Amino acid sequence: MQLPGKTVERLSAYRRTLLGCLDEKRSFIFSHELAARLQITAVQVRRDLMLIDYSSVQRKGYDIRALIDAIGAIIDSEESLNVAIIGIGNLGRAVANYFKGKRSKLNLVASFDTDPLKINKVISGVRCYPYNEMEKIIRELDIKIAILTVPPDFAKEIAEETVRFGIKGILNYTTIPLNVPTWVYLEEYDMITSIEKVAYFVKETRI
Repeated sequence: MQLPGKTVERLSAYRRTLLGCLDEKRSFIFSHELAARLQITAVQVRRDLMLIDYSSVQRKGYDIRALIDAIGAIIDSEESLNVAIIGIGNLGRAVANYFKGKRSKLNLVASFDTDPLKINKVISGVRCYPYNEMEKIIRELDIKIAILTVPPDFAKEIAEETVRFGIKGILNYTTIPLNVPTWVYLEEYDMITSIEKVAYFVKETRI
């Protein structure tokens, strides 16, 4: 069964939170405690974990390490997936720095840019290649996921090229909505919408 996208998002958030709990030297956690840390309901937590056939030891709650492993078995791929950042400007570098060491099954192996001062250099721990080598490098390194941090004017063209070169998943950080074939998974992060959402709730809660 394919899980809903929102469920996958929450499972990823659960795992990050649970890893933090391990740092706190905790071994077990109840659904209401996990829910409180993520500002959702315990019912939602239990529903999500039921979808992956995971249940708690009632008197102790969930075994944290076992739950981390159970989530990983569901949302991680069996084989590692290679990732590239396209556009290694300020945002691209920030994403690369955040990405490093976060997931063993996701390998950031390349970045691409047109700036001659960046090409053939290692930036934020990843080698930068010229755009005109994108097809060659994507195929050679078997890159399946592209993170787009290019200027908006180039987003559609670059997305079309990456799909043609074999990319199967795109995380779009640009402000331009993209259209991709049905066999490509697209996740669009709209920073303006997110900020406006925060601003709305700040406005509504002001005294």
